[in-house]
Amino acid sequence: MAMKAVDAEELVRNAREVFGPEGLLLMLSAVLHELMEVEVTELCGAGYGERSTDRKAQRNGVRERAFETRLGTVGLRIPKVRQGTYFPSFLEPRKRWEQAFVNVVCEAYVHGVSTRKVEELVESMGAKGMSKSQVSRMAQVLDDQVEAFRTRPLGEHAVPYVWLDALYQKVRDGRGRTVTKAILVAYGVTEQGEREVLDLEVAPGEMTVAWKAFLERLVGRGLRGVQLAISDAHPGLKRAIQEVLVGTAWQRCTIHFRRNLLTLVPRRAQELVMASVRVVFQQPSRDEAEAAIGRAIALLDEHCPPAAELLRDAEDDVLTFMSFPKAHWRQLHSTNPLERINKEIRRRTRVVGIFPNDASIVRLVGMLLIEQNDEWAVGRRYFSLASMAKLLDAADAPRALVDNAEADAAAK
Repeated sequence: MAMKAVDAEELVRNAREVFGPEGLLLMLSAVLHELMEVEVTELCGAGYGERSTDRKAQRNGVRERAFETRLGTVGLRIPKVRQGTYFPSFLEPRKRWEQAFVNVVCEAYVHGVSTRKVEELVESMGAKGMSKSQVSRMAQVLDDQVEAFRTRPLGEHAVPYVWLDALYQKVRDGRGRTVTKAILVAYGVTEQGEREVLDLEVAPGEMTVAWKAFLERLVGRGLRGVQLAISDAHPGLKRAIQEVLVGTAWQRCTIHFRRNLLTLVPRRAQELVMASVRVVFQQPSRDEAEAAIGRAIALLDEHCPPAAELLRDAEDDVLTFMSFPKAHWRQLHSTNPLERINKEIRRRTRVVGIFPNDASIVRLVGMLLIEQNDEWAVGRRYFSLASMAKLLDAADAPRALVDNAEADAAAK
């Protein structure tokens, strides 16, 4: 085994002398693309252009991505598939997040605010005794990546759908006190039907001024074409949407709404009320949904008038999604599409416990969202091109989008 290792090192050294660094980079690029070809062929059950009864998925073009190596930057052309997702095995999608995690717990250790559990974790990572200067240097690399992500232009494509949500984390306020702060997050679906993380920000809470500044920042970076914003009914967020995203429809999250409704219903009647409300969002048309709401209101008027009044007032807001393409309804009626990501953020930040400062929250959560964005970028479309073409007005839809949608439909 040792002889093989020496031979391999000598082979690389000789190749470097013969071909030079650029030659080695080209060789690495060829090997990585061949590896991706093998992996995606196995995923699809057939090679590119091959007719086979064993085929399980169709290819759907490629996505370009820069891959940093010790030899230099390799421009990857990552294959996409129509069914399922493909992510190259050698890219280690969680590597950057893990670096951010190490940095945050080390920073907590250096500032003396970590719990015993975090101290043990830091020690197990081999980071015990890390100096403040070392932490600072490591943080700068990660902060630069997150800042570049949070300031990138958004104007290349319109973003018809935007989901807005907030999570809460404990953090030191600089005066030795522990406070709770909100992490404001925005996700979107572009006119190409692709999901994208738009931005995140740490704020004192969900007051109007915080959400308004957050949305204005998105607009300043080029956010355009928003037709529907999906969120809970927090007053500060709702008002900010009205003031910044003028002309945008608003969908009140139906999951949050049902929870709000339950607080007004006696326990003995909750099961009956939820059954009558749940069926509203299963109707095949808005007219039928409105009729179902009428029946639910009549039931609530009898058993719980305050809940009936809430449903009556919220009728338009909870049914907004039915004014959009039916193929999108399942994803548009609530903020549930974000719950998996939010659950993952909570799970990973729970280990830290109390963050030492706002920057450490942005660093850790930002890296996690960058990795999520990368996975979405190489995955399948969230909505098909054909359904997105139906959403956009003929005057606004790019010709290329319509052409691609027609080609996509013909391929199927």
